[in-house]
Amino acid sequence: MNQARQIIHCMEPGYSGLTGRGVGVAVLDTGIYPHEDFGQRITAFFDVLHRRREPYDDNGHGTHISAIIGGSGAASGGRYQGIAPGCNLISVKVLDAKGGGFASDVLMGLRWIREYKDALGIRIINISVGSYSRRNMSENSALVRGVDAAWDDGLVVVVAAGNNGPGYMTVTTPGISRKVITVGCSDDHKEVSVMGNRMVDYSGRGPTGACICKPEIVAPGAGIVSCSNEPGRYAVKSGTSMSTPVVAGAIALLLEKYPDMSNRDVKLRLRERSADMGLPRNQQGWGLLDVERLLAD
Repeated sequence: MNQARQIIHCMEPGYSGLTGRGVGVAVLDTGIYPHEDFGQRITAFFDVLHRRREPYDDNGHGTHISAIIGGSGAASGGRYQGIAPGCNLISVKVLDAKGGGFASDVLMGLRWIREYKDALGIRIINISVGSYSRRNMSENSALVRGVDAAWDDGLVVVVAAGNNGPGYMTVTTPGISRKVITVGCSDDHKEVSVMGNRMVDYSGRGPTGACICKPEIVAPGAGIVSCSNEPGRYAVKSGTSMSTPVVAGAIALLLEKYPDMSNRDVKLRLRERSADMGLPRNQQGWGLLDVERLLAD
């Protein structure tokens, strides 16, 4: 079973009715393939790179991320279902076929989301993208300013901690922002393959250069099964890129239940209701995502 789904498998029967319905989640990534598991819930697509109008994903990473958030599991008989299978997905292609890109394209994608957030009902932004170059590691960097502006507009911004751990100050930008919710991997003790490289203990750890404790929270990211960019097919991927949409999907459930919550309310609730794993704060943050506690009255 998809490890992401296992997190919320215990939510029976009290919260089984929550699917993220009506909540828009924007995903900045390599795009999205119109997989059966998305149905009609890809409500918008913006291609920063090539300005193509129809959804596509020439890499597969963005589709995998999007389905962890909101795949219905239709092509697998419900076996590989995302966290919020009723949410609306807004895909913003900012990365190329090799999964690389430029800060300027990410910033353009963020500006587009801010412009259309009300029209498209966007409440959450998932950014499983990061830079580890020294010039981008300041809180004054353009990427940090970009996600901070989205947060200031009321959006819940969820960002990957990156796969450059286990040393100190290894959280990638824009995850170093003190405003956003930065997500690490809770099971990075398991050896995995990421882009052909065998890795263990890879989840980005704080503090940041400004001595901010990071990440905020951790979630599973090892061996996650989710949609591929081929009809009816699934793939296995690992890393903090996969941990981040687990949290974004859980927040979609929370905002369906409590639509008047602000992004600050969401962040505080995550802090109060995560499960302490007994690990250092700059590794686990507040602790492991606990969806049952998160959604409890």
